[in-house]
Amino acid sequence: MVRTMKKIVFVLALAIGSSVSAQTPANVAAWGKQAKGITITRDDWGIAHVYGHTDADAVFGMIYQQAEDDFNRVETNFINSMGRLAEAEGEKEIWRDLRMKLFINPDSMKAHYAGAEPWLKKLCVAWADGLNFYLYKHPEVRPRVIKSFEPWMALTFSEGSIGGDIEKVNLGQLEAMYGGAGTPSGQGSSPDEEDLYKEPSGSNGIAIGPANTLNHHSLLLINPHTSFFFRSELQMTSDEGLNAYGAATWGQFFIYQGFNEKTGWMHTTSGVNDQTDYAETVTKKGNGYVYKYGAGERPVTAMTISVPYKSAKGAMAKKDFTVYYTSHGPIVKKGADGRWIAVKLMQEQVKALSQSYLRTKQKDFKSFAQTMEFHTNSSNNTIFADADGDIAYFHGNFIPKRDPKFDWSKPVDGSDPATEWQGLLSVKESPLLLNPATGFIYNSNNWPWSAAGASSQKKEDFPPYVETGREESPRGYHALKILPGKRDFTINALVGAAYDSYLPSFERMIPSLLKAYDDAPASNSNKLKLAEQITVLRAWDYRWGVSSVATSLAVFWGEDVTRRVQADARRAGMNADAFVEHGASGDALLQSLAAASDKLAADFGKWKTPWGDINRFQRNDGAIVQQFDDSKPSIAVEFASARWGSLASFGARAYTGTKKWYGTSGNSFVAVVEFGDSVRARAVSAGGENGNPASKHFNDGAQNYAMGNLRDVYFYKNQLKGHTERVYHPGE
Repeated sequence: MVRTMKKIVFVLALAIGSSVSAQTPANVAAWGKQAKGITITRDDWGIAHVYGHTDADAVFGMIYQQAEDDFNRVETNFINSMGRLAEAEGEKEIWRDLRMKLFINPDSMKAHYAGAEPWLKKLCVAWADGLNFYLYKHPEVRPRVIKSFEPWMALTFSEGSIGGDIEKVNLGQLEAMYGGAGTPSGQGSSPDEEDLYKEPSGSNGIAIGPANTLNHHSLLLINPHTSFFFRSELQMTSDEGLNAYGAATWGQFFIYQGFNEKTGWMHTTSGVNDQTDYAETVTKKGNGYVYKYGAGERPVTAMTISVPYKSAKGAMAKKDFTVYYTSHGPIVKKGADGRWIAVKLMQEQVKALSQSYLRTKQKDFKSFAQTMEFHTNSSNNTIFADADGDIAYFHGNFIPKRDPKFDWSKPVDGSDPATEWQGLLSVKESPLLLNPATGFIYNSNNWPWSAAGASSQKKEDFPPYVETGREESPRGYHALKILPGKRDFTINALVGAAYDSYLPSFERMIPSLLKAYDDAPASNSNKLKLAEQITVLRAWDYRWGVSSVATSLAVFWGEDVTRRVQADARRAGMNADAFVEHGASGDALLQSLAAASDKLAADFGKWKTPWGDINRFQRNDGAIVQQFDDSKPSIAVEFASARWGSLASFGARAYTGTKKWYGTSGNSFVAVVEFGDSVRARAVSAGGENGNPASKHFNDGAQNYAMGNLRDVYFYKNQLKGHTERVYHPGE
């Protein structure tokens, strides 16, 4: 009898604490009842404005509509976050899954969920219920892996960044550590190649204080740079004080970058050193291992992790790995000296999800700053603005306090107790700006020491591990050219700044090319061949445009010359731009221009090819990794790569079988917001809201996106009048 009672109590606890995933009649009836109290209004761009009586209702509705728009992206994000990608995509993803499983354990997540506060549990339950109701209503949708969703799963992807802390662990090094065929260095390609072809990460955020605006209202630019279609644009509202609009990462139940009626928040990739590699001195002892710590030894914990995967024949198989942990964290690689390297990073999923959600409801600087006390927005800086006229910059929100005598940019000795973290830097101990005298704040993936121009904080006032950036980025130079001293910003003027066409890298590099040409003797074979090209570049104003031949020539030259000088630049301790400006030989610069001209002529029939004929936006299908095709329609994009300092970023290149360059990352969502007695905003997203090519909202925003033509945001209900396509309840 006692055993029976315990079983009943256990079952009741499960029913109260989580959403039962089975589609039982009782569950379906409960989902349907909740759905009737939730309203989804689709505007004429297909953007969902979700209303619920409670926050949980809003979560149910927003995740339901996300699944309507692109269930594949919703599911894939959580397949990845739980280390189950190989179950869908095969053996090639085993190492990615193992990396996630080193940190994300379902039993631990369930325990964390069980200990969460009731309000957060309600939201997690609503999240799972909304997705399960969608699957019930759409039996034709076949999930690749997750047949039903459980509330604890929301904790596995809690922070919103496109590349979280765990993804900093190198897969090649992990594979080499645990017996795969990974390269000993852990590099899939050379550092030179990675630097050249990888689009600069990070995003743009700009806040303008009332003293610098025409209407004396604060302004905020929200401009995340991600892979395209990584987030959806939506609004979620409740009678419990929620009214947030912006970009939500597929599958998450909060607005990651956006605004409410009183405040706005924008996250940019931080250069903070927020995790530590510990070099462990490990020796074999008996049937296991020990590692040195202080004057003694500690046991290395061994654990078996199974990674299921879909075999080449389609059947499920699995690989088992014996993995190792020290007190510092999982072992993820071997160091150059053979020591095992453990990585320690932020793992506070409940706090992270709480912070991500609660900040969307805050109404002023003081309350928003309180959410920063969770210290879990680890890999991001935050730009903030509010209706009171406050603007602010918060540096990376998780900064372990460490002894400055160690070089934390390299693995530290795990046997030395002095290398242990000593708590966290407080918000006030970290780089922080509030209403700087210059009246503006800017950040991308550059350092914070120029964030407010002359009012910026100084590098020497902080420990070195607070920021790893060694120099100003091209986008940083660009921002400092257009923001200081301007006192008449409006929404339109800030849009103009966000799409300012200046390319500072070329203003640095091209004078060296021109000098090399002028200094070359008449006998130089490139003197005559390049005369017309040099004339074009000499007259160029360093600004992109769809009809600009100079932009095409400069970008092709820039890529070629970077490839030529990268190794020498590294040896000289310089980046490629600086080396071209100060160290490259004139012959190399001219040879690159000749090669660029030949490449343009070979690919497009002439070197005098306008930039818009090359730089294209194309969306052919709903696949996460698209296939591009020169024979299919595409749209000219005027802006260029952040590599050259373009604030509006479009990371494009040619693909197998194409001559034209197609973008896959950069500007993904752009919004400019003005805070006053009411909030006004304009926005644009890449392509369209719906991932189904049959939907009219699959690509209806592409032309606006390509030209930087932001549309009005319908934030208030009365603004939706005349702009409403459909009003319905989930499940209808």
